[in-house]
Formats: sequence, C-alpha cells, structure tokens
Amino acid sequence: MKINVQKTFAKTFATIFFSLSGLVVISSFVSAIQHFLQGETLTQVFISIINANIIAIAVFELAMVINKEYGSGNEHDLIVLLRRTLPRFIGTVCVALSLEGLIMVIKYSQLDMAGNLYYPVAIVISAGILLISLGIFLKYAPREG
Repeated sequence: MKINVQKTFAKTFATIFFSLSGLVVISSFVSAIQHFLQGETLTQVFISIINANIIAIAVFELAMVINKEYGSGNEHDLIVLLRRTLPRFIGTVCVALSLEGLIMVIKYSQLDMAGNLYYPVAIVISAGILLISLGIFLKYAPREG
C-alpha cells in the first residue's frame, strides 16, 4: 500500500484550518457576549464579530483550496493550479481587507480620530492593488488545457 505524502499533508492541514476556522467563529461569539456584558455598545460588539468572522472565512477558504487542490491525487502544472485556486482565495482576502478598512474608517470617524485614517485608506488601497495584480496574473497566466 503506497502512502501519498502530499495527500496526507493536504488532508492534515485542511483539517487544521477547518478546525481553526470553527474555533475563530465560536470564540468571536463568546468574546462578543463577554464584551456586551461588560457594557460595550452593540455596534462595537457587532464590529468585533464581523472582524473575527472575516478572518474565519479566509481561513476556511484556505482550507477548501488545500483540500480540493492538493488533497486529490491529480498532478497539475503549478501555474494551472494557481490559476484555479488563487482567484477564490485572493478574492476572499480582498473582501476581508476592504471590510476591515471600511470598519476602521467607521470606527475612527465615530471616535473623532481623523488623523488615523491613513491606516484604513492604506488597507483599502492595498486590497485594490492586490485585486489588480490578480487580474494581471489571470490575463497572462497560461490557461488549462
């Protein structure tokens, strides 16, 4: 019986990332309940839940990519593999970065900290650059088949 090392590692890492994603979701709600009971506003509690769950979505997406692409026994060209998996993962990361930047803009606006708006603007610009880079990669990367 031949043991496929790549498939074993892929399944192991996918399981780890699936578990971490679930733990982040659970901990976000437990933490939110604790913060709410300590007197934090409902808006702040919702923002903390959204922040943590955005991270959970990115980790879950990474687990899905690892499980689907590396967990199968199929051998693929690296560029073709990246062309299939990167758009989903980078798209999720771009959404996460954009939401994080927007949440920070709202938070800084509410706290009258306009001088700190450089950070969220930099995050949103970084998400845009990442998305543009993905588009350039997809335009010039070789297609499957």
